[in-house]
Amino acid sequence: MAAAAASSESADAAAAGPSTLSIYKAARRIKRRESTLYNALRSVADDAAFVAEIAALWPALPLVANLRCGLWYLPPRAVAATCYFKSTDGHAGNWAFSTARLNLHLALLAGERGGCIIVDSTRRGKRFPDSMSKTIPIWCCVLNRAIERYRLQTNNKSAAVANKDTEKISESSNWDNSVHLPVWVLETEKNAIEGRIEEWTTQFESCGADIRSLALSLKKPLRPLWISQRTRIWLNEVPELESWDFTPIILVSASASGAVAPQRMTSEFSWHYIPGAGDDEESWARGLTPTLFWKHSYDLLDGGPDLCNQLVADIVEKDRVYRAQRGEYSPQITAKPLKCSSHDGPFSNGDHTSIVQPMDSDPPTVTAMDKQNSSDGHILFWIGTSNLAVASTLQVGDSLAEVDCILNCDSTSNLPLTSSENSYLELPMVGSKDDRFSLMKNLPKAVSFANRNLIAGKKLLICCQNGEDISICVALAIITRLFDCDDVTKLEMRKRLVFVCKYAVNARPSRGNLKQVYGFLCSEKEQFLV
Repeated sequence: MAAAAASSESADAAAAGPSTLSIYKAARRIKRRESTLYNALRSVADDAAFVAEIAALWPALPLVANLRCGLWYLPPRAVAATCYFKSTDGHAGNWAFSTARLNLHLALLAGERGGCIIVDSTRRGKRFPDSMSKTIPIWCCVLNRAIERYRLQTNNKSAAVANKDTEKISESSNWDNSVHLPVWVLETEKNAIEGRIEEWTTQFESCGADIRSLALSLKKPLRPLWISQRTRIWLNEVPELESWDFTPIILVSASASGAVAPQRMTSEFSWHYIPGAGDDEESWARGLTPTLFWKHSYDLLDGGPDLCNQLVADIVEKDRVYRAQRGEYSPQITAKPLKCSSHDGPFSNGDHTSIVQPMDSDPPTVTAMDKQNSSDGHILFWIGTSNLAVASTLQVGDSLAEVDCILNCDSTSNLPLTSSENSYLELPMVGSKDDRFSLMKNLPKAVSFANRNLIAGKKLLICCQNGEDISICVALAIITRLFDCDDVTKLEMRKRLVFVCKYAVNARPSRGNLKQVYGFLCSEKEQFLV
């Protein structure tokens, strides 16, 4: 009986004690502890130094950040342009050439400057993101083939109707239209991609893209080159741009991969290297943006890991206060707390902050780069001669004086009212992830407002929070509905989207929002027929 009682007490004590920590949970907690804000920022700065070294090899080439990760690795003043190539378009079996993300401004920039350097990064396990391994090579090949076809058609015209442009277009011979993929792409995957190039080229030609401008700008075919931290470059043998028989699209993967020392030291601090730290900024940046990071990089890195979180909170709060004073919607940033319990022991870092709070109440400081919206410093993007412009409500500022009326689609921000009530319409809209019918419900009023003001010869600004998605879709609906499209098909809408993106080079309309625009246009057509 005594032995049984002792055994029972022992069992109860074991049950009441701390649970055994599994290897999986221990590894996850170690990873969370290593993935601190300071480690991420320090890793970004370390990788940015490598990018700067590569850029110095070809100083004449413009630096282009692939959104959004690439922006972290380039100081704002160094960014000549941005582009948007998705890795999902390069995933095995899911290869695609997107007419919603043509990035034609990038091809024109490369033709003007003799090439470009695109910067991006990826997480542990890969040297390059799929956007660089396959999406961009597919893009280069499709554009090359479309340009070659255009040149052949031009050359087949009678010499009697040939003009100077035709002569310029016909200058280059031996045009390379093959697919150039990195050596690590499997042969079977390469063959599958090559088998679809003609289909994508035809799709590109039919979408209404300005191939003539590309043919005039590009004297040599586009060709991707890949550079990572494992690439060996002999400094005394760096080729000159003129020596290449192609227009180089140099793809720089900023982060180290493979066998690198994760634990690193500076003169004052020890830190853990995180490959691809700039990716998925919502999960770690705590409201910090690339612009704010580069503006305060010395203070953040020199402050060390103990002060980093509080310094970031201070910087973000000052920026929030500044924007709030301008009448912008600027809520406090909510940071996700680490999943650490009170008995995590050595794996807990004690950071349970959920709301970013300021360290002091110093007045905010603002630079011109905080107002930058595009590679060219544009705030408003005018859509051809349509008297329509698109912009972000966060950055319009003094540019409101350039317009006569405003259609505000931002659900989080109010703009200053114009002199006339008929010149301002607020239609708060949200993305398709939050409301699948938000755009469709508001587009009739938006089109009616635009029609009334455009007929009167007024200049109309359409704005949303980022100026890249909802405002682009509203502008697309207005142009398609009011201007010259009687037959609403997906192909015609795609052509109008290409037209809009030609001028609004920052456009990144989501698929869900584009579906709503198409649904609205089809329903409008049905009502007209009835």
